[in-house]
Order: sequence, then C-alpha cells, then structure tokens
Amino acid sequence: MATEQELSDFLKNVDRRAFKRTLYHVRDEDAALDIVQDSMMKLAQHYGDRPAAELPMLFHRILGNSTLDWFRRQKTRRALFTNLSDFEGPLEDGGDFDLLEARSSTPEGEPVPSAEDTVRRSQLLQGIEEEIQALPPRQREAFLLRYWEELDVAETAAAMGCSEGSVKTHCFRAVQTLSRALKAKGITP
Repeated sequence: MATEQELSDFLKNVDRRAFKRTLYHVRDEDAALDIVQDSMMKLAQHYGDRPAAELPMLFHRILGNSTLDWFRRQKTRRALFTNLSDFEGPLEDGGDFDLLEARSSTPEGEPVPSAEDTVRRSQLLQGIEEEIQALPPRQREAFLLRYWEELDVAETAAAMGCSEGSVKTHCFRAVQTLSRALKAKGITP
C-alpha cells in the first residue's frame, strides 16, 4: 500500500507533465488546471490506499476520463447556452506577465542564454507544440503518454483502454506525422 509520502511524491512528480498533457487536449489553461487538480483529488480519495506501483496507471486513467468528461460538459453547455461573450469584439489584452516564469534561474557557473537564444528556443518549442496539438486525439494521447509521461506500451494501453498494438500504431503514426511536419518547418534533430 502506498504511504502518504509516496502518494505526495508521485503527485509532485506528475503535476507539470499532467498539466501540459491536459493543456494539449483542452487548450484552456484554467480548465487544464482544474482537470489535473480534480484528477489528483480523485486519486488521493479513492485510490490512495493502492500500492505505489499502481498509482501512475490509475492517475493517467483518471486524468483521461476527467478530460473526456470535460469535453462532454462543454458540448452540453454549447448545446444549451449561448456564450454572450462570443458577440463581443476582441479585447486588447496586453497579456499577463509572470515574473517567476520570466526569471528562470540558472545553476551556478552556467552562462545565461542570450535574448536571441531564448526567443529562438521559445519559437522552436511553440512550433513543436503546435504540431503536437494538430495530431489526431488518439495519436496525441498515445504519443504524450509514451514519450512525455514515459509509460511503457502496456501501461499506455491500460491508460487509453486499447490494445498494445493500437498504442504502437498510434505512436508510429504520430512520430511519422511530427517528423514530416517538423522537417517541413526546417526543424531537424
């Protein structure tokens, strides 16, 4: 059985990756944060007494189901209600500036990257993220679970509720699509 410390450590280690994965799916930061937090609460409340080795698979399954539930709720809301803000013009938003995000600490002795390098890296990562978002949902899910979350094929299949062969097919197609798209943009390994 997982101890309280093991559960806490697991949740600390998975929170950023789970948020990023969910953000790829829902494309709304607030919703992604809510989904991840709800999934963490469900894991702690309902499965906190399970062995620590089972926590990753359970969490990814809960997270996937919570994301699907969110999409279902959004579909229902769109069918029942008209969002009045859709009729407003675009807002002039200067964007939120987060000092903690902007100031990344570098380890002692390492040179601070130049502004040009930082911008180039940011543009490169944005291009990669756009291509990942453009993948079909099942391919994106398989790709993120296998290569972002570093789950093996069996764990990914269990989290997605499909066969191991399907996971391999989805991952292969995702890698091929991403490779072609990134090469077209001039991004090479």
